[in-house]
Amino acid sequence: MDSNNTVELIGIYGDDEIIACSAWTSTSRELTEEKRERIPKLLKDLWSNGHETPFEKGVLHFLVNCDVASHIHLLKHRMSSLNAESARYKELKEDKYYIPKDWIDLKITQEIEMCDGDVPSYRANFHTWDKIIEDFTEESNRLYHECLNQLTPILGRKRAKESARYFKTYNSQIQSDIMFNMRSFANFLKLRKSEHAQLEINKIASQMLKLVRQTGKFEHTLNAWGYSRIIDNGDME
Repeated sequence: MDSNNTVELIGIYGDDEIIACSAWTSTSRELTEEKRERIPKLLKDLWSNGHETPFEKGVLHFLVNCDVASHIHLLKHRMSSLNAESARYKELKEDKYYIPKDWIDLKITQEIEMCDGDVPSYRANFHTWDKIIEDFTEESNRLYHECLNQLTPILGRKRAKESARYFKTYNSQIQSDIMFNMRSFANFLKLRKSEHAQLEINKIASQMLKLVRQTGKFEHTLNAWGYSRIIDNGDME
């Protein structure tokens, strides 16, 4: 299965000029060619001096498919809005999940007993960590659906759905609808597009930055933040 996390930029409002005009509201919003030429310096001065409110006038709208662990990282940021696929309101029938790419072909170094009785250990069937987590996740998904089916007539459909999801693992993937204003997006990039961030959320942040850069709408804003000379293909592996 394709277990990649994915990012799509589905909407955008504003640009460098909108942000500049917001800042110029206190004097005059009338644009001339001379003022347009001043936009790059204006945005850099605004950001470096902590005048960040005008950047809230630019808005980005993303659709993200990612593992639950990365989804939690997204939730920890101040943003305009976030709505996500919910196992409380529906049965997650697709059973999407993420396999860490740096686990592929990493061999286990000692026997791992996960089951008792006649069921063979993971050592007997699997030799790499990516295969172990794949099998573990598929078993968790099977138990999720079985639990939901058996508990529905006892607890009711609503309670069965919201409690059966405890079988879902952190690498289960859900879809999120996310909006950032540009001020919040800057904070997100600072924390998540960092060498200290978890690999998966780092790649999501890199892909978001790549997509925004490609629009050309916020070139001077990104320059003001220091993202003008970053060599970054932003690919999701």
